[in-house]
Amino acid sequence: MALWACFLVQLAGLLYLLSCVPYIVCGELHINHVDHHTQTMQSDDCDWFLGSWVQDDSYPLYDASNCPFIGTGFDCLKNGRADKEYLTYRWKPNQCDLPRFNGQEFLERLRGKRMLFVGDSLGFNQWKSLTCMLHSAVPSTNYTFTETKGGGTFSFQEYGVSVMIKKNGFLVDVVVDEKIGRILKLDSISTGNQWLGFDVLIFNSYHWWTHKGRYQTWDYFQVGDKLIKEMDRVEAYKIAMTTWAKWVDENIDPSKTRVFFQGVSAVHVIGADWDEPGAKQCIGETTPVNGSAYPGGSLPAEDVLRSIISRMKKPAFLMDITLLTQLRKDGHPSVYAGQGKALVDCSHWCLAGVPDSWNELLYAALLGK
Repeated sequence: MALWACFLVQLAGLLYLLSCVPYIVCGELHINHVDHHTQTMQSDDCDWFLGSWVQDDSYPLYDASNCPFIGTGFDCLKNGRADKEYLTYRWKPNQCDLPRFNGQEFLERLRGKRMLFVGDSLGFNQWKSLTCMLHSAVPSTNYTFTETKGGGTFSFQEYGVSVMIKKNGFLVDVVVDEKIGRILKLDSISTGNQWLGFDVLIFNSYHWWTHKGRYQTWDYFQVGDKLIKEMDRVEAYKIAMTTWAKWVDENIDPSKTRVFFQGVSAVHVIGADWDEPGAKQCIGETTPVNGSAYPGGSLPAEDVLRSIISRMKKPAFLMDITLLTQLRKDGHPSVYAGQGKALVDCSHWCLAGVPDSWNELLYAALLGK
């Protein structure tokens, strides 16, 4: 009987092959691959990534003061932020509701498995969020937590679960040549062996590609044997993310590893983008943009990711977080990043806060709902 039931579920999954709906087959989540747009459409034709922020008195999902992992840069309340309304918003897709995050269920789904985040400081932001969400759900469960300059590990012995991060801002290689300097090799990934053997991979990369001047962490681009001093950043990003997609296609077995990509997280530095031309970056912002449309429009990198992921041979789920982050001009650390007015951070996010919604989306995908 169990085998017959499993066969029926598998048959149902095949019928959905053209719609790319996540489904459970014999207890395992599978995400079929057709194109980005159908991948983001869930059951009942609900796009998880088209919605608005609504106030919910049951939020935030955890008390930041009870989470020992946040660190200085994201702990806005500890750093002196007085307003708290930003903590009370929930991401609401227009046509449905996301399942409420259940940390115990999350850990049960991952029992005996390993999850790895690979990316920049926005990936780190999400990883920190998830450590707080899980710790809050099972506060009395024994855990180990280690953090180094290059990453970190959060493990629950009772569940056999490890949630890890490896910091890698570009995903592709950066090498140092003593004569030339730092070279960003757009068509080369030599560290991919570090990403193998995990059950869930969550990648992200975009934040560092926009850096210029003293914040830029490379001197030359390289494609093949050609060195390029400067090129269009979106084009460079496209080449690099195509290299990443090729690596996934050549190295990942979808029956063993599920792949996610975080998407492009918005920054808020030009007030005209949200119809407040007099705004000084995100300083003093206390409420989201109303509705489901952002005056500043879309970002070119969004289309790059959608196009690349739509052509991948192996399934990768794009968590298309651009709109939901664009609407949250109020969610950044701003002058509450731990260094006072000397550092105005309108790129990263306060915790508790916006990255918790990214983990709610991840949870929904893992549930197959």
